[in-house]
Amino acid sequence: MAGSAPGTPRSRPPVGVLALQGDFREHAAVLTSLGADVVFVRRPEEVAQISGLVIPGGESSVIDKLARSFGVADAVVARIRGGMPVYGTCAGLILLADRVQGGIRGQQSFGGLDVSVRRNAFGAQTESFEAELDVPVLGEPPMHAVFIRAPVVTELGPKATALASLGDGTVVAVQQGGVLGTSFHPEMTGDTRFHQYFLDTVTARSSGG
Repeated sequence: MAGSAPGTPRSRPPVGVLALQGDFREHAAVLTSLGADVVFVRRPEEVAQISGLVIPGGESSVIDKLARSFGVADAVVARIRGGMPVYGTCAGLILLADRVQGGIRGQQSFGGLDVSVRRNAFGAQTESFEAELDVPVLGEPPMHAVFIRAPVVTELGPKATALASLGDGTVVAVQQGGVLGTSFHPEMTGDTRFHQYFLDTVTARSSGG
């Protein structure tokens, strides 16, 4: 478990980071720097303790298998359906998509975003790239985004809203209520606005806003 320094009053509801595989430590560091109390989530009991969850980048198929093996998947799905805010980056976006294209045999997702997402849409890791994105909900300046074996949203359902797109119109950030997903890795760039946006959502939901 990571969190604010000992003796500091809790300023926000507890936020979980799914810590089964991937860059969960980087997300925890960003959230902690923003004043969040962070819980590393590996068991169903920990899902019950949190008010919001971040699902990190990594291998979506591996995270899916481990989440089911550890009994975490059903707990996460239930909390999402119950309205808990969730933020997924890269593999996390895949796990939050209602429809996954290019998944391995038997791969499942938690769902929560009325979108179709294609895995590894830009090819291998050698095809990773960076781009400047306009994200109106975050204001100025544009966000410097890092894409590593990134997925993209290929179909945006009526319940979901695009938050950012590449120059060719490819959707790379999406939101549906309290569920947020990005194709890229804001935890790698030092720009904390997406994490802050998510934390504000968690706080608003927890206070009945």
